[in-house]
Parts: sequence; C-alpha cells; structure tokens
Amino acid sequence: MNFFEHQAAARRASMRLVVLFALAVVGIVAAVDLAAWLVAPSWRMLAFTTGLTVLTILFGSLYRIASLGGGGEVVAQQMGGTLVPADTTDPALRRLRNVVEEMAIASGVPVPKLYVMEEEAGINAFAAGFSPADAVVAVTRGALERLNRDELQGVVAHEFSHVLNGDMRLNVRLIGVLFGILMIGLIGRKVLEYGRFGGSRNKNAGALLVAALVAMVVGYVGLFFGRMIKAGVSRSRERLADASAVQFTRQTAGLAGALKKIAALEAGARLNHRGDAEEVSHMLFGDGIGFSGLFATHPPLLERIQALEPGFRGEQLERLRADWRATPPDGLREDVALGLAGTGDGALPAAQAQVRVSPAQVSAQVATPASDDYRRADAIVEAIPEALRDLARDRAAVMPLLLALLLAEADDALDAQRQAIAARLDDAVADHAVRIHQQLTADLHPSLRLPLAALAFPVLRLRPRPQLEAFLAAVRAVIEADGAVSLFEYCLARLLDVQVRESLDPARYARFGRHKPGSVRQEFATLLAVVARYGNADEAVARRAYLAGLQRVLPRDHLPYAPPAAGVRALDAVWAPLDALDPLAKQALVEAVTDAISSDGRVSVAEAELLRTICGVLHCPLPPMLEQG
Repeated sequence: MNFFEHQAAARRASMRLVVLFALAVVGIVAAVDLAAWLVAPSWRMLAFTTGLTVLTILFGSLYRIASLGGGGEVVAQQMGGTLVPADTTDPALRRLRNVVEEMAIASGVPVPKLYVMEEEAGINAFAAGFSPADAVVAVTRGALERLNRDELQGVVAHEFSHVLNGDMRLNVRLIGVLFGILMIGLIGRKVLEYGRFGGSRNKNAGALLVAALVAMVVGYVGLFFGRMIKAGVSRSRERLADASAVQFTRQTAGLAGALKKIAALEAGARLNHRGDAEEVSHMLFGDGIGFSGLFATHPPLLERIQALEPGFRGEQLERLRADWRATPPDGLREDVALGLAGTGDGALPAAQAQVRVSPAQVSAQVATPASDDYRRADAIVEAIPEALRDLARDRAAVMPLLLALLLAEADDALDAQRQAIAARLDDAVADHAVRIHQQLTADLHPSLRLPLAALAFPVLRLRPRPQLEAFLAAVRAVIEADGAVSLFEYCLARLLDVQVRESLDPARYARFGRHKPGSVRQEFATLLAVVARYGNADEAVARRAYLAGLQRVLPRDHLPYAPPAAGVRALDAVWAPLDALDPLAKQALVEAVTDAISSDGRVSVAEAELLRTICGVLHCPLPPMLEQG
C-alpha cells in the first residue's frame, strides 16, 4: 500500500468512525431511555431523555475536539511531555533529535517538535497532530534509556508512518469523538463524588445520586463502545506502521529489538498517567494500558515480533527477561558496543547533474521513504555546513535564514528585497538575511535548501504568532520585490506559507480531499502550463511537455496550451482546489507534473527541487534525491 492508498484508507476510516460513533450514540441513548422508562414510563420523558443524551454527547465531542485545536502539542503536554530544545546537549536527546531530523528529511516533511515524557519508565512513543506541519513526536524517558540507536530508529520510523499516512489526524479526532461517548459517565462520576464528599441537605439529593449512579452505569456502555471503536480502528494500522518502519530502515532488528524490550522488561510499555493513557491508547507505539482480547488496540507483542523475525519463540523472551532482570539494557552503552552511529553513505549529486525518471516511479517515491532515502538523509544533514545547521537551531537566526533562501543573486534586486524585509520586520533581520544569503551562495548545494528549511521549521514554530504573521508578509514581499519571481522562489515561499499557517491553526486545515480531476480541469491546465514553460524557452517543447502532463491526468479533455499572462502568480488560484483532490487523484497529479517537468525523460537538480516544493504544497511530500529510472 503506497502513500496515496494509505491516505485513501485513512479517509475511509474517518467515514467508518462516523458510523461507529452513530451506533455508539444509539446504544447509549437506548440505555438511558430504558432507565428512564423503568422510573417514569412516559413518552414525553422518553423524548426529553433522548434529546438531552444526544446533546450531551455532541457537546462533549465538540468541546474536546475544540480543546485539541492546537494540534499535537496539546496532546503531548497533556501526557506530561517536556519540549526537547533544538540545541540540547543531552546525549540521549541529541541522539533522538538526530534520528528524527534524518527521518523527516528522508520523507520530505518539516522536522516535527519533539517531546519527552520524563516520568515514564516504560518504552513507548506516539505521534500527534493534524498534519506534518504541526506534528509532534513524543517518546518516553524509558525509550531513550533502554533503546539503542537502531531500535530508536525503528520506533521513530513507526511513528513517522502515522505522520505521513493520515493516521495522526484520525487519532486526534478519535480522542474528541470518544470523549463525547464517555461524557455521561463522567458527569455521573462527578455528581457521585460531590454527593459523597460535599454532602447535601436537599430533599432531592437521593434522587440525584440515583440518577448519577444510572449515569455511571450508562457510562460503562459508552466505555465499552469507545474501547471497541479504538480497537477496531487501531490494530490494523499498527501492523501497517510496523511494515512501513521496516521498509524505511530496511532492517528488522531495530524494531524487533524495541518490541522485545517492551515484552521482556518489567516496565514494558505501561504509562503511569493511566487516565490520560486511556484517552490516547490507540495512538501509542505499544499498549500503555494492558488491554487484551476485543479491547486490544495493538496486536500481541509476540505476534508483532514474529512478523519481523518468524523464527522467534516465546521461550527466548523468558531468557531475555532473566538476563535483563539481572542487568537492565542501556541504550547508549549498546550504541558504543555495537558501533552504531549515523549511516553516512549516499553522496549528493553534482549541482548540474541530471537523472532519468518516470512519473510512476516519482509517485511511488512520494512519502514512501525507504532505506536508501534514510541513508541519503544522513548524508544530506552531514553535508549542510555546521554553521548553517547552528543557524537553523537558533531562535534569533531562523527567520533571517529562511528569508535568505529566497533572496536573488543580482545586487539591485537584493537591495529591493532587503528593504522589503526591513519594512515588515526590522533592519537587523534584513541585514542578517543578506549576510546569510552570501554564505548560502558560497557554501550550499542546491539540493540542500529544502532540507535546511525542514531543520529550521521547529524553531520557527516557537516564534509568537504576530512575529510569524510578519514573517509571512516578509516572505511574500521578498518574492515580489525584484519584479521577476522565479517558479522555485514562488513555490518555496508558498510552501513556507502553507506550513506556517497550518502550524498556527492546525485543526482548520485538517481535511481529506474528495474532489475528482474532472472538477478542477482549468486548475490542472494552469499548473501544467506554468510548469511546462519553466526552463523551456522553446514554445514547441513547452507545448509538448504540457500535453504530456495533461494526457496523463485528463486524457479525454482537450485544453489548449495557454500560459497565463500573470505567470507564476496565476498559481495562487490553483493550490486550494488541487489540494482538495482525493488521495488517488493526487497520485495522477504528481505523475502529470512529473511528465511536464521531465518531458525529455531527465530531471536536473533544480527541476527536482521544484518538483519537491510543488509536492510539498499539495501535501504529497517527496523524499530528496529522486530515484534513477
């Protein structure tokens, strides 16, 4: 199952969640109505209790969904997570950050924020958020202490599959939906607690406590449905995430080793904050609660291990338990003993290099990273000069750094862009951006610009909202200032705009597209015409490139090649409709754009970076360095 099929499956799961929620509501309403009928057999009372129950459930769900509008950070903080600073010197945290940065670059998404649950000795992790732009990856202190680098890679790769495949937003929405189902039971429990500890002299107190007790009983009906829904949604996706992690790291030992340590160590994957863990149990790497049977949110540990190592047996777990009871594993010491570090192989292409690609091969690579992408990502991070990596982790330097990526080469254009930055931010930021631009021109390989932006993104997200709004205004002003906007500059600016806005209002942009290609014909034509014109001064060559892309996505339509007079600015009107395409239609879109860019069958480094920005804007992240066709 590729990225687009995963996205389509996640959309179907969202629809199935609505159906399951409706069935759960019917079950809870039936239980409440039965209790009401036994007390007061009246149709009027029945109508009242039905309406009140439905409104209570809906209010509870809407309230919880609204409270999660801040995205993944809200969930991480609820679980007691502590933010990992970008410049941490803690060896375990530095190792975690290195692994996550490499994973993000390999998959073509911004580096997520990192949280550590310091009070949790069990081995566990989760990814939360509505989109990659607001994603958070959280791990327990136990995972940092007990797992070696390969095992940590396996866990993080498992979580990245949830980031990429649309599972995260489904998981967050599931928290909100289930809260509504449990709302009546929660109300009953609070009333009982008040009646027990606060006391009451009201003559109706007895009846109120009886009603609360009934609500508690009904709450168990909601709890039953809630756990069944989580189990049904989660188990199959956990198996897929394990498979994706193996594809990504191309070795089973890491993920299998993490699962063995969960199974054999006393702390396992259990979380101390049981109440909060119940709410997020469906999104954890390992079972943090201890459910089994119908309510199990994860396949049995031995089954997961045997899927990776078919010859593994339960007796071997017993031996590991005995060994680790005597000497608990230490992940950092294992790294030293095993000689584990970054993979480091995979060279950057020459700046003027070209690769032969096919549209189907590019769409297959979209957000379906494999081990070679991971090895390249390590090489990419190492190739970025250390001084630039330090700037990407410096809160004061991150905005000048990203603006520097957009600055022009010509002095007159550069001066106009500097003034545009100064007018919207200040002179210090503008001067800093110009100095960094000179450094980028001298030191940065063309294929390192997007990875550098990905490294900088978590630090950029830490800036206050007014500063981020001013930054976006400066981005737009910079690409307009020189009067000649290149397609790459435009798309990179648009990508920054999309990612920052989604991080500011994550819930607002969380959606699965539903449109079909036929409903956005003109938008397809505009995008393909602009892309075909890019780099093709010959009108006939550009027309052939346009028709090649159009034939792939709209083979029965005959839309003439007509490059818009507004140039790249005409693309402002196409992004939203194209981003609303359903996942499988987006696959055709990526192939069509690839056809238009590579009409001669080859793609330069500059064209590959352009393709990556377009894919990023349309939420189809493309790993760096395209595969050779």
